[in-house]
Amino acid sequence: MNKPANATLDRRGFLKATGAALAFLTAASADPERAVAAVSTATAVAPAPIEAGPDSDVLIRMQADLQRALQKPASQRRWVMVLDLRKCVGCHACTISCVAENKLPPGVVYRPVLEEEIGTYPNVIRRFTPKPCMQCDNPPCVPVCPVNATYKNEEGVVVVDYEQCIGCRYCVTACPYASRTFDFGQTYTKDTPVAEGLIVGQTAADAYERAANFEYGAQWAREENEASPVGNVRKCHFCLHRLKEGMLPACTTTCIGRATYFGDANDPDSVVSDLIASPNIMRLKEELGTEPRVYYLV
Repeated sequence: MNKPANATLDRRGFLKATGAALAFLTAASADPERAVAAVSTATAVAPAPIEAGPDSDVLIRMQADLQRALQKPASQRRWVMVLDLRKCVGCHACTISCVAENKLPPGVVYRPVLEEEIGTYPNVIRRFTPKPCMQCDNPPCVPVCPVNATYKNEEGVVVVDYEQCIGCRYCVTACPYASRTFDFGQTYTKDTPVAEGLIVGQTAADAYERAANFEYGAQWAREENEASPVGNVRKCHFCLHRLKEGMLPACTTTCIGRATYFGDANDPDSVVSDLIASPNIMRLKEELGTEPRVYYLV
C-alpha cells in the first residue's frame, strides 16, 4: 500500500524539529545567552502565508486569523482570548509554557489555573479555570498608577512600562482579578548546591535564568544590579512579542485540549468571533464594568 505523500514530509519535519531542540539544549548548557539569542533570531523570520479551511485544525485556523489581523493597522485589531472550560483538563501546560516563554522567576505567574471541586460525594466534579490577565477595556489598574507605567497600547492590550514602573504595587491592589505579581528578583537556583560534572549544574542553570527574555519586544536580562524587570510589577500581555512575529501566544499553542483560543474579535471570520457569539459565553466579574477581553465557554 502506498503511504500518503505527506507522511515523509511530516516525519522529516519532526526529525528536524527534534534535532533543533537537542541542539538548543546542548548550546544552552554551554552558553545560555547565545542559545536564547539564537532562538530570538530564528523567530524573527516572517512566516509563510497560511491557508486554512473550515476542516483545518483550529490552531491552523487561528494562525491564519492572526496573519490576516497583522495586515490591518494596530488600532483596528481587538485581541481577545476565549477559554473553553468544558475542554480544560487542568494539565497546567499553559502555565508552564508561559513560564518558559517569558522566563518567569519564582513568585511571578501570568497564567494560573484555578481548581475547584464542585458537588457532594459521590456526585463530585472538578473544574479548572485558566486565569490570564483579563485585558480589560476599562482597566482599574491604569488610573491608579502614579507614574503612568501601566496603560493600554494601541491594540487595546494593558501593558507595563518596566523602565517607568517604580514598584509601588498600587495596580496589584486595584486589579479585581489578581492578575498582577511583583518581581522580587528571586531565582530558582539560588542557594542550591553546585552539581559539578553535570550537563546543567547550578552555574549553567543560573546563567540561563539571568539570560534575557523578550517581553514587549525588548531584551530584559536579570542583572546582578537588579535592573528591570526586577522590582517591577509583571503581568500577562498576550505574548505581544510573539504576535509581532506572527506567532500565537505560547499558552494557545501548548493547550493539549484545544481549550484556548486567541484572535482578532474585529474580524468577523475569525475563530474567536464565532465563539464569543455563543449563548454559553461569559466573562468574570462583568458587574464591575471592567469589560474583560477574556471570555469563557461554560
